[in-house]
Amino acid sequence: MRTTSNPVFRNLPKQEGGYARFGSAQAGATQIPQEYGYGQQPQTPQRAMTIDDVVTKTGITLGVLTLTAIVSYLLVGNNTDLAMPFVIGGGLIGFVLVMVATFGRKMDNPAIVLAYAACEGVFLGALSFLFANMLAAGVAASTLIGQAVLGTFGVFFGMLVVYKTGAIRVTPRLTRMIIGGLIGVVVLMIGNLVASFFTDGGFGLRDGGTVAIIFSLVCIGLAAFSFLLDFDAADQLIRAQAPEKAAWGIALGLTVTLVWLYVEILRLLSYFNSD
Repeated sequence: MRTTSNPVFRNLPKQEGGYARFGSAQAGATQIPQEYGYGQQPQTPQRAMTIDDVVTKTGITLGVLTLTAIVSYLLVGNNTDLAMPFVIGGGLIGFVLVMVATFGRKMDNPAIVLAYAACEGVFLGALSFLFANMLAAGVAASTLIGQAVLGTFGVFFGMLVVYKTGAIRVTPRLTRMIIGGLIGVVVLMIGNLVASFFTDGGFGLRDGGTVAIIFSLVCIGLAAFSFLLDFDAADQLIRAQAPEKAAWGIALGLTVTLVWLYVEILRLLSYFNSD
């Protein structure tokens, strides 16, 4: 059975033959199973999720993220003392909200999803300001950020085309390889953080050198291939006629991957434009 590297999708209920079916679904409707976390109330027919629902919910989520990122960037531009509180606070709260959504089975809760988007917007706005205005040189901040945004959505749509055309098939072997790579990256990040307490720069994974550039390229590659697993998980839910509100969970999962990809591309670009 295939799984996904995204923790939001990995916690979805499964059964033989793929993701759990959400009722018999007649005339475009489906019933909500109790094991999905919708409570113990009597089951009532609901409209099945469509690709339009996924696009709409993802668009709303990214819209909130973009708006708060712009506000955060402008606030930090007027007061650079806000940069670190916004980065740490926004990133930490966003991480907590993802954990609550994942392990609390609230992936389809729009309030949590949009709150996450707002927190990540605060995080990304401040982080973008730091990378573009303090760590990079020789290029305008708007240019660097624009390149990162363009690269992020370029990778996203490129992998969507790859998935839809079947150029790369999502197989159990591919899934294991990507998840294994992600575990390795997380271990290296933690090891680098611990090493940085004792040695300047740690293992050199984030110091802008050759090793750091290679590491960022690996992270970008893993994020890109993670989209294939996320698309496949979303496709499984649509085929299973999940309830319409489940599209919020897909929006959350895709946003998590997009945020990671953007940060890694922005970091890589800052290496090439650093003093």
